[in-house]
Parts: sequence; C-alpha cells; structure tokens
Amino acid sequence: MKTVFITGASSGIGYACAEIFAKQKFNLLLASRRVDRLHDIATGLQTEHGVQIHTIGLDVRDKTLVQKAWDELPDMWKNIDVLINNAGLSQGLEPIQEGNTDDWDRMIDTNVKGLLYITRLVAPLMKQRKQGHIINIGSIAGKEVYPNGNVYCATKHAVDALTKAMRIDLLPYNIKVTSVDPGAVETEFSIVRFKGDSEKAKKVYEGFTPLTAEDVAEAIWFAASRPAHVNVNDLLLMPTAQASGTLFHKQS
Repeated sequence: MKTVFITGASSGIGYACAEIFAKQKFNLLLASRRVDRLHDIATGLQTEHGVQIHTIGLDVRDKTLVQKAWDELPDMWKNIDVLINNAGLSQGLEPIQEGNTDDWDRMIDTNVKGLLYITRLVAPLMKQRKQGHIINIGSIAGKEVYPNGNVYCATKHAVDALTKAMRIDLLPYNIKVTSVDPGAVETEFSIVRFKGDSEKAKKVYEGFTPLTAEDVAEAIWFAASRPAHVNVNDLLLMPTAQASGTLFHKQS
C-alpha cells in the first residue's frame, strides 16, 4: 500500500483529500494543528476503508517542532509516495499601507516557509528511492494579483515559483511535482481570512456556486493517479461562474 502525507488535513481540501485517498487504499499520514479533529477523522476513515492512519499535531510554521515531529515519526511512515502541501491560509484583506504585519508573518510563515520545511524533510527520501510525487496547493492568487490581496497573492506566487523550481531540481530523481490552483472554494478559508466573522465570509460566495473541497480533491487525485510517465505540471481549477481572480458572474 502507498502512503500519502497531507498537511492541513483537519478540514477543507486537506480533509477531502484524506477521504479520497483512503477510498483508493492509501495509508494516510495526516498533520494539522487541530489534533482532536484529526483523531476523529482517522477513526472514521480507518473504520470505513481499513487503511492505516498516523496523525501528527503540527503547526508547519514552527521549524523546530516540524523537525522534532519528523524525527519522532516511525520509519515506516517516512516512505511517502505522495506529499500534499495543503496547509495554507489568508489573513485580512487590506491595502498594503494598512496591512497588519502580524497577518503578513502568519501567511508567509505558513504558506511559504511551512511548505519548504515539510518538503525539505520529505524530498531527500523520495530522491533516495527515486520516486515520489509532491503536490503543492496553490491558488488563482498565484497567477494574478487582486486588490487588497497583496501579501497573500505574493505567498501563492511564491508557491508557483517554488513548484517550478522543485520540478527542475528533482527532475533527475524521477519525482513528479504538481501545482493545483483553485479559484473560489467554499471552505473555512474566508472565515479564517476574516478572523471568525462568518457573516462576512458567507457574503464572499453569494450569488454563484463556488468550488467545493471535494471538487479540488478530485483534481488532486486525478494528478496523483496518472501513469508513471505522466506528470500534471499545473492544474488551474475554477468555478464556472469565475473567469479570473476578480471577475464573477453572480445572480442577484
């Protein structure tokens, strides 16, 4: 059985990925800050699909704790076939001159540095085995820049650049590298961006049908399930009602 490592696995796209990979009989290494929720997910998926699951309480921003968690991981769980760098977030929606620097730090530390910390630990073993697949969850915000999206867009542009760089660096070792870049997805994303203001978050998705976490997970599984000689470099996934980062067709 193959193993998939999913960060940010306690909700949204990460949880949807855990479900679809469990259905495909992958063993799951799941990481998230919300350990209790991870335990519930693991229990449910183990019962339903009979796969092995290992959970890690982890904040990918903390390099020391990431290293400690990896060092303590049983060796059998380090042979990772697919790494899904899903942990990511947006904080605030202000113009650059009014931005909260704490929000900036959290986005940069999670979306960029966290992805790097995890990849730095997993990639050498993939290189050693001369196989593996790294899937980075980007965004339409990594292709375009929209008003007041400044630092979040910068972090997702960084994910796009790092994905391309990883693909070049890992090319000699038979390691696939993919970016999956969704448009508007109705998860906890906007609730986190607006710091718990669910009413404000709800308005983001009014008047059109956004993507679901399951839609994105199916695209991720498509990329992961291609034959050995096929790599999906970049998959941009949008709701039918969204043409760009800012242009939507909404019903009144």
